[in-house]
Parts: sequence; C-alpha cells; structure tokens
Amino acid sequence: MTTKPVIVYGASGYTGRLVCEYLREYNIPFVAAGRDANRIKEALLQVPGVDSVDHEIVEVEHTLEALTELFTGAQVVCNMVGPFIKFGPTVVEACLAAGCHYTDTTGEQNWVMHSQEKWAQQYEEKGLLLSPGIAHMYTTSEIAANICLETPGLDSLDIVTMFNGFPTYASTQTIFHTLNSDWYHLSQNQYVEWERNARFQVSLPGQHDTVIALPWGGMSHPVWFKDDPRVANCRAIGGVTDQSVMEGAIATRTMIDEKIKSLPPEEQDAALSEIAASVQAGMPPRENPRINKSIDSVHASGPLGRAHVVIHGNCNYKQTGLLQAYTAYSLMQQPPRRVGFASACQAFGHRELLGVLRSFGLVLEPVVTVHT
Repeated sequence: MTTKPVIVYGASGYTGRLVCEYLREYNIPFVAAGRDANRIKEALLQVPGVDSVDHEIVEVEHTLEALTELFTGAQVVCNMVGPFIKFGPTVVEACLAAGCHYTDTTGEQNWVMHSQEKWAQQYEEKGLLLSPGIAHMYTTSEIAANICLETPGLDSLDIVTMFNGFPTYASTQTIFHTLNSDWYHLSQNQYVEWERNARFQVSLPGQHDTVIALPWGGMSHPVWFKDDPRVANCRAIGGVTDQSVMEGAIATRTMIDEKIKSLPPEEQDAALSEIAASVQAGMPPRENPRINKSIDSVHASGPLGRAHVVIHGNCNYKQTGLLQAYTAYSLMQQPPRRVGFASACQAFGHRELLGVLRSFGLVLEPVVTVHT
C-alpha cells in the first residue's frame, strides 16, 4: 500500500522517465515502480531535479495480487508497460481492485477496443477513468480533430500524425506486435478493416517532400469518435518521417503474413519480440527540439463545409510525458469530465490539453482554416 497519489508503472523506460520528470515539474509525489529496482534507479538519475520531489522506487512482480497491493492508496496509475495487449490486463484489473484511475500510452488499437469492451462499465460504476492512449500520436492529433469539430456540420475526419525521430524500445515492441493485428477505420459509423498493404504518400503542411504514412495499427481515433454523434467517418494514419523506418515496417508486415501468422500464438509473440529488439534494443538519446519535430494535421469535411487544423510541435515523447503527468495532476484534484472509458480530450477537454502543451513550449498555436 502506498501513500503517494501517483504510480508510474514501467518507470525504467524512456517514456516512464519523462512522466516522472513532468510529475516533478508539477511537484507531485510519486512511486516509480517496475520489475527491476536497479534499472528504475538508473533511469531516475537522468531526471533533472528529481530529488526535489517526494518519490520512492518500488520493485514489484507483474501479478494481480502484487500490483493491487502496491496500487492501494494511490489515486492514479500511469502504465508504461507494453505491449499493452499482453501486459495491460493485469494492470487494469489491479487498478479496478485498488480503486485507481488508469491511463497508458498505448498505440495498439486492439488494446483500446478490448479495454472498452471488457472494463468500461466496471470503471464507470466505480467512478473511475479508464483512458488508454494518452500520448502524442493520439492526443495531440485528437486535439486538432476536436478543434475542427468546433465548426458545426462536419462529419468526416482525415487525420495524419508524424514525428521526426526513432521509436523507443517499448514503442518498437508495441509497433511490431501491432503489425500482427487487424486495423480499422470508421466508415458511416462502422468499423471497416484496412487493407493489409495500405500505405500512403503524404504531403505534410510546411514542407515540399512527401513522407510515407501507414494506418499504424489503426490508431485510437476511430474508437474515440465511433460514439461521437458529430462524426460518421474517421481515418487516421501516421508514423515517423524517416522513410527507411517506414519501409522496414511495411516489409515486416509482409514477412509476418508470410512466415509468422501460421505459428502458434506463443511462438508468434516470441518472434515479434525478437524482431523488435533487433530494430531497437537500447535507449535512444534525449530528444532535441531542433531535430525531433512533430506535425499533426486534420482535415474535417461535411456536406457544405471544411476545416483544416495543423499543430506543429517538437519532442513527441516529451509531449507524451507531459500529457500523462498533467492528467494525473488533474485527477488528483477533481473528477474527470467523463468517467469510465474515455479519451484524454473527452476526460479533460481539448482546449485545456492544448493549453498545457503550449505552456511548456511543446506546440505552436494551431493553424486553423475554415470554409463554410
């Protein structure tokens, strides 16, 4: 049992470390938890000023009993341990048993769908928030989409989210496991499966070169907007601006279809983990805002109107760390706008989240164009 209000589970990873860094900015006492206390200690040594905030390091087994015991007494758990479809259920169940709000950084559409189907009602009944996917690629672009929807009469969203950088070890594990799942977009308020080889050459606002974008696992947006009466169609694509990384992801999905899908499930999992580790086995360098830029572009359309919103930013992993820390900070002080299963914008407000990102210098003021 803890007396700290926030637990960062998976604090030894790149993103977990950044969540701790921004919790320190908000002066929030926290527990940095995971399966290896030494690795967590090494990670926190990289967090500037961490000794100025009340925190502790806890080594814990990844079991329902151990996590429930640890989470009891906390208010919010920020889960960084992926792939979430593999490790997430135990954490969600432990949060439910301990009475904690749950957030994570997932990019796995199948996990978001599974969370909604299995636990949404239970979390709602307890007045708790279940919010997977609070992270740059899903939340910053969701903010842009909601700014588009401030114009009435638009019912279709075309979303692109890209960043310049290399995915972390955990992100790479998630990406390669997601390549083995089915991906969906929203068409006339129904899930429609993407073609397995779908890829796009995208012209990003503000540059002449095109980039490769993929459905990237389907992303969270079609799930968030499926029950939104304003939206009938939602397509979300994205990735990294490095074309070699994107070509590698395309080649890997082809290889998965040809060689891995026929294997037993446990062998599939091991093979995907091995491939991911061969691509990214270590900790990437700290982000540099002059290099690690992000862009989120959303076109919205309706029968007699159009809107386009672009958010230019930097340091997408820092955006993720800040969003996680702020949502925990908010949940400590007041209930979310929506309990149960909800996105970051649904639970905290898209304009409020934009203000947070702006206040820390991570995004520009959105560029908004409306035609009605």
